[in-house]
Order: sequence, then structure tokens, then C-alpha cells
Amino acid sequence: MSEAAPRETPALFLSQVERHYPQTDTPLEILRKADFALWPGELVALVAPSGTGKSTLLHVAGLLEKPDGGEVFIGGLPTAKLDDKGRTRLRRTEIGFVYQAHHLLPEFTALENVVLPQRIRGLAKGLAEERAAELLTFLGLGERLDHLPGELSGGEQQRVAIGRAVANTPRLLLADEPTGNLDPHTSLHVFSTLVALARASGLAALIATHNVDLARRMDRQVTIRDGLVVPL
Repeated sequence: MSEAAPRETPALFLSQVERHYPQTDTPLEILRKADFALWPGELVALVAPSGTGKSTLLHVAGLLEKPDGGEVFIGGLPTAKLDDKGRTRLRRTEIGFVYQAHHLLPEFTALENVVLPQRIRGLAKGLAEERAAELLTFLGLGERLDHLPGELSGGEQQRVAIGRAVANTPRLLLADEPTGNLDPHTSLHVFSTLVALARASGLAALIATHNVDLARRMDRQVTIRDGLVVPL
């Protein structure tokens, strides 16, 4: 009898991760030996009240904060021993971020904002512009390439931010309340576009949202309870 094929490597794996912040008396524990696996092509919603550690979890997963214990693996690569340059390099090539605020450069056009991370990575200008135009067209912004962020609506700005996040074809997409600043109609449109792009790209995504209806569009939902990541 042949052996079963091994399961693929998670895009993101948290093993016994701990994170706490100092207080006047005892440290505030946010994550307590938390385990979590996110598989390639999987879209997971992180649904939890404010103050429970959603942003902390995303920051640790995205290598923006170091855990106080445990290990974070990106595509099977352990990250605990990486220096700051190594963590930055891994973030730049393997992880895309979308925040509640778009953080676009105001003096750059929509196209230039999506080109920039590709140029930083070393991609030729022509190829970067072609990739950026394709992404923005997919996102419904094909006629807005030359517009500055200030000339775009809130929903359009956030779609540009989504394009920028996936411009370098990351393994992992992390989003922290990406539609939190938008009205319900625009929020639904932007969220649907984000999910469609993630599925078309085949990347893994962990998206924090308060909106349970939007969360149900994902493959599964998790929450943070007593410092642990658990099914919702």
C-alpha cells in the first residue's frame, strides 16, 4: 500500500504564540500559546470584539511585532531567528497588508502607488506598470489609473490599496478591518472585490472584520477567546 501524500505546507502557521504588553502590575496577555494554520488558497475571517487582540494577531503574523513566545512560520520558514533585515525582506516578498486606512501616497497616482512596491523589489518599470494596470483594471479602476488618491472616492482608494498589497504576488494577505471606514454599500463592494482578487490570485488571506455577514463569505471564521485562536 502506498503512503498517503503529505499535506501541503501552511502559508501561515502560528505555534504556541504568546504576546503580552507591560502594565503597572502584571503584563496584559493578548495571545496565550495560540496555534493557528492558514492554508494556501484559504480565506479566513477573524471576527472578534475590539480589544481582544485582532490587530496584535495580524501584526505578529505579518512580522510587524515579535511574539514573546512561540514561533511564526511563513510558508514553512521559521522566523524567530531572522534579524530585522530578514523580517523586512520576508514581509516585502511574501506578505501583503491592507489596513482600515488606505495609506496611499497622496502625490502618486493610483498606478504609481501600485507600481512602487514592485520597483522597490527590483522589478523593471515596464513590467511593474503592466502588472499594476492589470490589477487595477481587475479591481474596476481601469479608467482611474492616472488619478491621485484625493481624486478618488473612499471605496476607490481602498481598492487601490488592495492592488498595492498584492502587487508583488505575496503568499499571504493580511487585512485589518479593510472596509471599516466605508458605508455599508461601498463596504460590500470593496469586500467582494477583495475576496474575488484573493481567490483569483490563489493566495491565503486572513481578514479581520466586525461584519458577520461579510465574514460568512469566507471559507471559515475564527475568533480570539482567552488568548487563543478558536473556530467561531
